[in-house]
Amino acid sequence: MKKYFALFVFLLPFIMSEAKTEKIDPENTLIIELKDGKVVIEFFDKDAPNHVARIKELANEGLYDGVVFHRVIEGFMAQTGDVEFGNSKDFSERRVGTGGSDLPDLKEEFNERKHVKGTCSMARSSNPDSANSQFFICFDDASFLDGQYTVWGQVIEGMEHVDKIKLGSSSDNGSVDNPDKMIKVSVGSAKKSKKAE
Repeated sequence: MKKYFALFVFLLPFIMSEAKTEKIDPENTLIIELKDGKVVIEFFDKDAPNHVARIKELANEGLYDGVVFHRVIEGFMAQTGDVEFGNSKDFSERRVGTGGSDLPDLKEEFNERKHVKGTCSMARSSNPDSANSQFFICFDDASFLDGQYTVWGQVIEGMEHVDKIKLGSSSDNGSVDNPDKMIKVSVGSAKKSKKAE
């Protein structure tokens, strides 16, 4: 009996990781390819349905591909998603961080989710209903943001790659010279983007 119990304890982490993977709907995940590897994010579509729909729409259209992490603050977060001025192909160093998509801004969907390591949340201006395409990934707990920014997802794999995103200037609000970028962003099954077709 002890032998079987020991075997079960040994196999438990594998069983648990298999179960966790099976529970996650591929269409409810976002995959971001970074220079160091893939990051998998689970969407919180019940908590922020409109924000999740926006991220999916922009990803499926290929608009996030090549967009840089323009503001990266050590121990806090990495911000990206400026599809207007932040694409590495026509990057505007002077205007990056001020743009969005052609779609209308979103009404806030503040929820009970906490800003912890790996949390994905929407960036916005001082207006709560101004989120559009930009978002950030937390490097660490940032509870002071709870209830003030819309949390739409959580990194479930590849946080070690997020931790390697090039840091910005501590004296210039995290702005980054020669920033890292999201090479490819796709929803779940990594469908081809319209842009790539």
